[in-house]
Amino acid sequence: MRKHSKKFKDIKANIDTVKRREFDEAIKAALESSYVRFDETVDIAVRLGVDPRHADQMVRGSVVLPHGLGKEVKVLVFAKGEKEKEAADAGADFVGNDDLVEKIKGGWYGFDKAVATPDVMGMVGKIGKILGPRGLMPNAKTGTVTFDVTRAVNDLKAGKVDFRVDKNGILHAPMGKVSFGPEKVRGNIRAFFETVLRLKPAASKGTYIRSISVSTTMGPGFKIDPLYVKDLLA
Repeated sequence: MRKHSKKFKDIKANIDTVKRREFDEAIKAALESSYVRFDETVDIAVRLGVDPRHADQMVRGSVVLPHGLGKEVKVLVFAKGEKEKEAADAGADFVGNDDLVEKIKGGWYGFDKAVATPDVMGMVGKIGKILGPRGLMPNAKTGTVTFDVTRAVNDLKAGKVDFRVDKNGILHAPMGKVSFGPEKVRGNIRAFFETVLRLKPAASKGTYIRSISVSTTMGPGFKIDPLYVKDLLA
C-alpha cells in the first residue's frame, strides 16, 4: 500500500476530495495542491462503462496532445533500408534493426517510445516479451507500426499519448505538467476526451463515462462530474 507524506495528509485534510467539480475548478485545485519541488505530471483517470474482458468492449487508442507532455520523448525506430534514413531525418533518437534488438536483449531500455515498419515486425516480435510488459511494443492500433515513420516520430515527439482501459475499466493518461497552467492542461484534457468518446464501443450499454479524477503525481485526486464533459467539448 502506498504511504503518503505528512504534507500530503495535511493538504488532503483541508480539501474536499469527495465533491464532484467541473473541469476548470478541479484542474485549478489539482495544480494548486502541488507541494513538491519538481514539475509534477498532471494525470487523469476515467472509469468507463465497459467490460474489457470482452474484445468488443476494449477501449484502446492514442491522441496527440495539443500542448504536448512537457518532456523530451526519446523515440526508437526499427527499420531498414531507406526507412532508416527517413527515421533519422525525422528526428528519431535511435534507428536500426538487428543491432537494436540485440542491445535490448542485453538489458538496454534507453528510450520512451518505439516505432517499427511492418517489414521488420517479425524481428521485433522476438523481443515482444521484453517490450510488451514495459508498454514499449510497437502496435498498429496506436500508429507505431507503419511505413510512415516521419509522421509517427513527429507525433511522438509532439506529445502523443497511448492509452488502454485496464481490467477494471479505467483509463489512465498523463495530461502535461503543473507548469503548463490550467488552460493548457484543459486543452490537453479536451483533446483526450474527444478521442475517448470517438472510441466508444458499440457494445457498451448504459453510461459510458462513469467517473473522472484529475491529480498530480504526488497530490490527491479531484473528482469531476461526468456531466461536464459536454461543456468541456462545447
